[in-house]
Order: sequence, then structure tokens, then C-alpha cells
Amino acid sequence: MQKFDILKKLLPGFLPLLVFIIVDSFLGTEAGILFAIGFGIVEFIIIYLKEKRIDLFVIGDTLLLIFLGMISIFLENDIFFMLKPALIELIFCLLIGISIYSKQNIILNMSQRYMKGVELNDALRNNFNRSLKVLFWLFFVHVILIIYSAYFMSKEAWIFISGGLFYILFGVYFVFELLRNKLKANKYKNEEWFPLVDSEGHVIGKAPRSVCHSGTKLLHPVVHVHVFNEKGQLFLQKRSMKKDIQPGKWDTAVGGHISFGETLEIGLAREVEEEIGLLNLEYQFITKYIWESEIEKELTYVFIAKQNGDIKINPIEIDEGRFWDWNEIKKSMGKDFFTPNLENEFTTLRNLFLSKMN
Repeated sequence: MQKFDILKKLLPGFLPLLVFIIVDSFLGTEAGILFAIGFGIVEFIIIYLKEKRIDLFVIGDTLLLIFLGMISIFLENDIFFMLKPALIELIFCLLIGISIYSKQNIILNMSQRYMKGVELNDALRNNFNRSLKVLFWLFFVHVILIIYSAYFMSKEAWIFISGGLFYILFGVYFVFELLRNKLKANKYKNEEWFPLVDSEGHVIGKAPRSVCHSGTKLLHPVVHVHVFNEKGQLFLQKRSMKKDIQPGKWDTAVGGHISFGETLEIGLAREVEEEIGLLNLEYQFITKYIWESEIEKELTYVFIAKQNGDIKINPIEIDEGRFWDWNEIKKSMGKDFFTPNLENEFTTLRNLFLSKMN
């Protein structure tokens, strides 16, 4: 899923070389060089005008293919011509190989320029590196086949191996990946899906609940709502023993995940109605922070609200609930009575809560 977005964002740097390969296959080396130079210049100008930066990778890619093309023209040697596709692919192979088998990850360094808006956590990085390893070995095997066919096979066999086989191999790979992702989607089709976000809350993907809660540390948004009564007491809920996270502990009046496709406002109102039965509350946003446990990583949005009706707890979600005063809460702190993130919010936000309620 995300890896296709990543590859798409990396593609601009390789486009002149790809244009050269395609045109060279049909119209010859000279035409390939001219088309690639023209394409590289246009791409360079567009990037400069749009992003106000000089893209050295596009320049380097264009100069490289000019160098290889000119050698081929001047030497006029059949064997060099036949090995040229292998040389080009070997460059790709080296870039990918260095990125995945050394500490110098060239591809991820490029991502700082080409992957704006995509935040790579450990799970996405591992998934992307897995795809790069497959691409590395596909390139490597194809390079070996081109070299072998250039020296030991007929010209017809070389034409097929250097051209058609290349597209067949990558076609098979991408079809395999599409089917693999489809099977994954079917596996989780009955699960709730959460949006994946960056640290600012911008949506960058989606994942099923079980994956988000499996230690992948995929950042996803949640809402916490602290509900006060007229006396300034705070309503807390005791989490159901059936919960997969922190069962049986006391927690915020409302705490829940935003579903994929929901706005924060809709998800907030839905969770409040589902858990404590209140409608049309007036919410005050307090803060947001990242909370990380052993099994998940959440971008937590914290709100406060005043009670505006009778609270009706959802027995499926909550075992019990009641109002607490601050002294009672303070006496129970640090005794494994509350959820860890609730204690964190009490410690850092208590004064702010009280000032907001005055």
C-alpha cells in the first residue's frame, strides 16, 4: 500500500533514464539521447519553478545517460551496444544494493526531497526495504541474463532477454504485489480500519485495528474527552475486561479511535454518544500528544466538556462509571489503578483543566 506511494514519489529522479531506455529500444541511441536530454531539461525547469530548488539527481541522471550513449555511438561496437542495458540496470542495482545492504541508505536520503508528506516509521521502512530487496535481485538476475545472452546466445534471444523479459519480470512482480495486497485487504475486511497519520495529524495511509495494535507502532489518532459536572468533578469510566488494551482500569470519560474516513469532529461526537450517551456537547480542545505503549503508538487529541444530561454508560464498552473529585483521584495515583496515559494527562494537564472549568 504505502510502498507504491513511496516508489511513485521517488520516480521523478529516474525519469530521464527511463525515457532513454524506452526511446532507445524503438528509435535508437541518438533519438534516445535527444529525447532524454529534452525530458531532463523540462523536468529540471518544472521542479525549479514549482519547488524553487535545483535537483542535482535529475541533472546527474541526464548526464549519465548522455555519457553512456556517446560511448556507444563513438565505439560503434556491437558488444557494447548489447551490454548497454546491463550497464544501465547495474546502476540501479548498485543504488538499491547500497541502500539496503549498507548504512548509507541512498534511497531514503533521496526520500527527503521526493517523499514530502510521507513519514516512514519502522513498519513502513521495513516494508519498503523488503520491496527494494526484491527489486535488487530482479535487476541483478536480469543483468546476468543480459550479459550471458550477449556473449553466448543468438541476437534474437538477446533482444527478448534485454527487452521483453524485463517487462515480463516486473509485470509478474507487480501483479504478485497487487494480489498480495488484495489478499491482505480481504483478511482484514471485517475489521475496523484506522487512518495512519504523521506527527501533525495529516493522514498518510490506513491500517486495520489488529495491525495497529500488534506492536507495529503505526501512528493513528485517538480522542480523549474529560467530562466535568457542575461541581467540577471528573467523570471516569472503568474499562471493560473484554478490552484488548488496559482492561479493567479506570480511564477518561470517553476514549476512542478515529475510523478511517472520519473527521476528528465526527469521530469525537460518535465516541461520546457510543460510550456515555451524551449528545451535542460543547468541546474545548486542550492539546494533542503522542502516546506510545508496548503495542501501539497514538496521536492523542484531548478535549474537555461540561455534562449536559444524564450519562448512560455503554455496558459493552464500560464496566462502570462515576464522578470523582480531584483529591480522590490524587490518592489513587501511582497504584496501577488508572491507565498510564490518563495518569500522564492528570499530571501535565490538571491545572489547565481546572482553569478551563472556572
